[in-house]
Amino acid sequence: MELLECFKGCLIGGAVGDALGAPIEFMAFDQIRALFGNDGLTDYAQAYGRIGSITDDTQMTLFTAEGLILSRVRQEYQGDAGVVSAVYHALLRWLYTQETNIQEHLIKAYGTCSIIDGVLTGHKELFSLRAPGNSCLSALQSGKLGTMDNPVNDSKGCGGVMRMAPVGLMYDDAEKAFRIGCDCAALTHGHPTGYLAAGAFASIVSMLISGKTLATAINDSISILKSCTNHEETLCTIDAAIDLAGNTAPGPDIVSEIGAGWTAEEALGISLYCALVAGDDFKKGVLTAVNHSGDSDSTGAITGNILGALCGGNAIPDHWIQQLELKSLIEETAVDLFDQT
Repeated sequence: MELLECFKGCLIGGAVGDALGAPIEFMAFDQIRALFGNDGLTDYAQAYGRIGSITDDTQMTLFTAEGLILSRVRQEYQGDAGVVSAVYHALLRWLYTQETNIQEHLIKAYGTCSIIDGVLTGHKELFSLRAPGNSCLSALQSGKLGTMDNPVNDSKGCGGVMRMAPVGLMYDDAEKAFRIGCDCAALTHGHPTGYLAAGAFASIVSMLISGKTLATAINDSISILKSCTNHEETLCTIDAAIDLAGNTAPGPDIVSEIGAGWTAEEALGISLYCALVAGDDFKKGVLTAVNHSGDSDSTGAITGNILGALCGGNAIPDHWIQQLELKSLIEETAVDLFDQT
């Protein structure tokens, strides 16, 4: 399979999983079953006024990708030091799409480049509130660039991990992907679990596009994770996901043993479990990931990223791609990201 197809599969797959989870994000599984039948949701349902709507997960993933692309363009004179700054400014542009009244503040604080750099703010469809996470909003509103050493908060919500697939695509060095994933997640999530889960996810994606199996990618990512302080919570959840995938049939009750997905380690653990039990069946994986009592769009998005990177875009049902909001922009972003690697 061509590498470009893995890039496209990863970003489109994540957006498809996000869109599947969007209409049921805040529902208990009993409610989902009451609406859609005993199997739960099996196809797109309307959210945000249309079929195939993305949420803040895909919005922030696109802006993260844009920051990485711009950092690579400037690498000749900035080096890797400019990566996190470029992603931060890209996330400020995302913040602008959520709160357009803060444009004057952003210009004064960060310069006009914070608003006009990149191309995503030229797409009016992105100027839409799709249940953005409070940690992401408040961290970016603070005017403080969060780091692991100087955290902007103590949040371990899933808003860092769910946007980190582009980092894994950009860097074929898994340890570097891990480190930069942690740095980029710490911009908005200061709890060690909040950024370590994101780093682990980025490193797994990096290894998948390098041709490793999912099981090998997870095990190798665990080796990197163990070298970090405060890794225990993330590691425990990953280990639980691996154990459940090897010993149980998939279903919402099993997913709930890992958690609901609102926190970073739970979102990653659920997604790894769903991807492991799916094998190369993209549809099975993302439907398992969204049909539970929890953060369905984030677990759907991360699972879609993983299976899309592993299996490529051809594994994604075509009608899901065709009905996906902003599918052309998502594919274009994947191509631009690929061109910078």
